Amino acid sequence: MSTILVTGGAGYIGSHAVLALKNAGYEVIVLDNLSNGHQEIVEQVLQVKLIVGDMSDRALLDSIFSTNNIAAVMHFAAYIAVGESVNEPAKYYRNNVVGTLTLLEAMLAASVNKFIFSSTCALYGVPQFIPLTEDHPQNPISPYATSKWMVERILSDFDTAYHLKSVSFRYFNAAGADPNGLLGEDHIPETHLIPLVLLTALGKSESIFIFGSDYPTPDGTCIRDYIHVNDLAQAHILGLQYLLDGGESEVFNLGNGNGFSVREVIETAKQVTGKDIPIIERDRRPGDPPILVGSSDKVRKKLVWHPQYPNLNEIITHAWQWHQQKHQ
Repeated sequence: MSTILVTGGAGYIGSHAVLALKNAGYEVIVLDNLSNGHQEIVEQVLQVKLIVGDMSDRALLDSIFSTNNIAAVMHFAAYIAVGESVNEPAKYYRNNVVGTLTLLEAMLAASVNKFIFSSTCALYGVPQFIPLTEDHPQNPISPYATSKWMVERILSDFDTAYHLKSVSFRYFNAAGADPNGLLGEDHIPETHLIPLVLLTALGKSESIFIFGSDYPTPDGTCIRDYIHVNDLAQAHILGLQYLLDGGESEVFNLGNGNGFSVREVIETAKQVTGKDIPIIERDRRPGDPPILVGSSDKVRKKLVWHPQYPNLNEIITHAWQWHQQKHQ
């Protein structure tokens, strides 16, 4: 089978994609600078080749492409904290845009022209309509979202000029963990709601903050679209196969298609864990839309993608199993 280079494969979504690639029979090489990734996950759990280095290192990239027969690249090596991107935009543009450009140029030099890109629904900005479709106007409101939007523009231009074919997946809220307990979500610091709620259930945090309880939603809290990380990884396998079969460049939303409020997430976590989860209500955060739910009709039709775990209870149950195992 083909060899796939996975940048950021030691991180949360990247590692689940590596596992899915292995299960589908692909050879995998991971490139990760380990700024947010976990070396032991790649080497001990996934047991694939890990190259510790940065995608901005052109000499290293040239060496990787010249010594391995790489058919395609899956690209997860981005900084993702929206708040940090506002305070440190240079860090985000240098890594997410300039680093990706370096990677793409190295691919072209090595005649590798298949690219799977980890994009984001954040490039839509404040929704003008719900559910969000791929043709919703793009109006990113953070340097993080802008960096992803810029890469999508680069990919479009690279297809026109160099015939580099890409699939960009615009993620909604990736959540959950490998159902077999091999992998899970372990960011430092953790900023995502479901792991923060579960860490509170484990007693690692005293309480969970709800930012805004006066939104125009049924229970006053923000509604978000949570997609199981395994379903997300499986979409990447389908996107890869689509490109390897000669498919044209495409963009797809990747979401559950259902929205769950902050309170629903907390209540479901209470049911799953059997634990009390204290909450503290705070003021709204700037830039938080009341509702973010995406349409995944396009990816379901074109790639014949079917989420296996659309249920919030299952998503949280798998995450809880992994967190208990990690923190026991």
